[in-house]
Amino acid sequence: MTKIKWGFYIFLLPVVLWLFLLIVLPQIDLFINSFRVVNDFNNTTTWGFGNYKSFFSDSVYWYTFVRTAIYSIITTILTFLLTFPVAFFITKVVSKKYSGFLALLLLMPFWVGELVSVYGWMILLRESGVINFFLLDIGVIHKPLHLLYNNASMLIGLVYMSMLFMIVPIMSSLEGLDDSLIEAASDLGASKFTIITKIVIPYAAPGITSGSIIVFMLVLGDYLTPDLLGGKNSLWFTEQIYNEFIASFNWNQGSAFGFLLLALSSFIIWVALKVTKQSLEKAVS
Repeated sequence: MTKIKWGFYIFLLPVVLWLFLLIVLPQIDLFINSFRVVNDFNNTTTWGFGNYKSFFSDSVYWYTFVRTAIYSIITTILTFLLTFPVAFFITKVVSKKYSGFLALLLLMPFWVGELVSVYGWMILLRESGVINFFLLDIGVIHKPLHLLYNNASMLIGLVYMSMLFMIVPIMSSLEGLDDSLIEAASDLGASKFTIITKIVIPYAAPGITSGSIIVFMLVLGDYLTPDLLGGKNSLWFTEQIYNEFIASFNWNQGSAFGFLLLALSSFIIWVALKVTKQSLEKAVS
């Protein structure tokens, strides 16, 4: 028993060190910096809420902040609508002999990484890209369409990069659903819509909640996809944080913006859990 206990602590120690040194400690330092206000005129430092006040006093920050939240919610909803039928098909419709192969096909596009995938979408959507070339070749259009550097192309990229993180938790939940429940409901005359809304979705609710939280958090904190596919007018809040840290080298302001983004995401997730009557413990278990 003692050997098992010591072995547990030995394996737990690297995880605790990783969490503390790379996550907890930097966050504490950033939190302290967010209250440090530097006066550029006399190079003096004071403490207070000046970095947070500058956010509320500038409408550009507010607009970008709200815009990021809205598009993150839209992306989460679209990702769910696209992945839920696929997850149901793989787990409950297709034969078990092929479900593993189909799940592997879902994973393969994500082996190349986010940067390569985003550039792939840019090749498809740009004016000299594959889609415009095909449409011009068959005579559907007479001049290239502007498919890139807009909100639609940004949403396409965000949804594509988020699909895996939504479909895996949903599939995990649906695998435990007894097929006899669906068969019994069908034999009793229930419609497909009733079966989906009254049996399948409530049973998969923990997986849907878990996937939605992961997707929302990832999209809200994404920088690469909105910047490359949305272009200069993407107005993503993480870009504001990046500019404060890297372009302006104002770590104190960037720290404040980062914690405001954390507060926003936590609040939206809390509201969503209350509205859907789900618990965070059940979703992550």
